[in-house]
Amino acid sequence: MRIIILGSGTGIPLSYRASPSLAVFTGDNPMLFDMGPGSLRQLARIGINHFRIEQIFITHFHPDHTADLVHFLFVTREPKILENRKPFTIAGPVGIETFIRKLRDVYGRWLDIPERIMRIEELDIHKPETRSYDGYEIISRPVIHTPNSLAYRIHGKAGESVVYSGDTAFCDEIVDLARDCDLLVLESSFPEGEAVEGHLTPSEAGRIATMASVKKLLLVHFYPEALGKDIAGECRKAYKGELILGRDMLTISI
Repeated sequence: MRIIILGSGTGIPLSYRASPSLAVFTGDNPMLFDMGPGSLRQLARIGINHFRIEQIFITHFHPDHTADLVHFLFVTREPKILENRKPFTIAGPVGIETFIRKLRDVYGRWLDIPERIMRIEELDIHKPETRSYDGYEIISRPVIHTPNSLAYRIHGKAGESVVYSGDTAFCDEIVDLARDCDLLVLESSFPEGEAVEGHLTPSEAGRIATMASVKKLLLVHFYPEALGKDIAGECRKAYKGELILGRDMLTISI
């Protein structure tokens, strides 16, 4: 399994950190986790054309995690693309179908994708759910951020496992989902002393990784307040394992 960070930042525009998006490869084509603004451009920078995307997983509906869905659907609607486009799936928490329908209400036919091309899957927001796909398995689990927030665990062909938190507060749910995984990708939004409800500080991220006994911890989703502080040092107060501070275009192999 190969992971590329397309966006390690937040909704705050920074020249060197795009909004949240993660590309995960279990084969030739990536699945995307979240599509913040500029995700398609980030994909293009690593040589991945948007028509290779066959699976998108959304963690929640905040704009910094979903804005490029509009761009994706718009460019897919282009007639020359539709002619040869393989079917793709957009999966997310309960409400994703309504979310996309309302985008269509706003933009009209410009986001009108034939049902033979686009499938929408809604995942439970009250309990864990497991879905099997070609070559990998996904476990989704509700976490504490919005009423419709999910985190995901990906199991690859060889049994390798990656967990992506999306946005979350410290909670038992993310600890349980991440148990013994090979790589835990956690948000680490704000520094100690400046915590914001529904988000993690570096030391809280470290506590989760330690409690879950993960093999590697990758931190992303840094607000400017966190970037001005010692993120690694704060995380190390609670976690002694392998620690990676995320940056755009960083590639990690499992």
